[in-house]
Amino acid sequence: EIKMALGVAGLAIAAILAFGVFGIQTAFTDDEVSEELPVFTADGASGLPSDDVTPAIAEQMTEEMLGEEQPMEVTVSEDMPEMDEGSVEEITTLAKGSFIDRSHPGSGTAEVLGNGTTQRFLRLGDDFETDNGPDLNVYLSAGVTADGDAGQFDDDFIDLGDLKGNIGAQNYEIPEGVDLATYDTVVVWCVRFGVAFAAADLT
Repeated sequence: EIKMALGVAGLAIAAILAFGVFGIQTAFTDDEVSEELPVFTADGASGLPSDDVTPAIAEQMTEEMLGEEQPMEVTVSEDMPEMDEGSVEEITTLAKGSFIDRSHPGSGTAEVLGNGTTQRFLRLGDDFETDNGPDLNVYLSAGVTADGDAGQFDDDFIDLGDLKGNIGAQNYEIPEGVDLATYDTVVVWCVRFGVAFAAADLT
């Protein structure tokens, strides 16, 4: 009976470690996401720079506006050019790659999207899929290819944050100034165990 009790206690401890510490339960559930294309907020081109409107000029403009007794007339020129659809920056693919298996199966596309501004997003496509797991993050790694030494994935990297789901489309904003010619490998990295689930080279 003592041996049986010790065995049951051992199993209970193992279960607590597996689920509470190692997060093994995530391997049995999928987190599926389906995000729309990212929304760009950075302005590619502005009109008058904000520095050109000093406090003195702003005060003068306010006084002039308050001192006007006649209503302001707005004249619309018939020769005003129409809005050119081409003037609105379109979202384009700056780099793209396909996921390959590492310590777990991985498939689908990864692409870097831009709109002519300094803002860029990494987008994992609708076809993206890998196994679920604990503490999965999305890295942009440097100095290693997708099929290279897994131990180098976390030597020099940019952490884009927690993986939002192990299946489906999702967006991650890339910090301004990141050189994608250097940080050109996307890695789904398990922080807890230090292993790569899947990786993709961006070209």
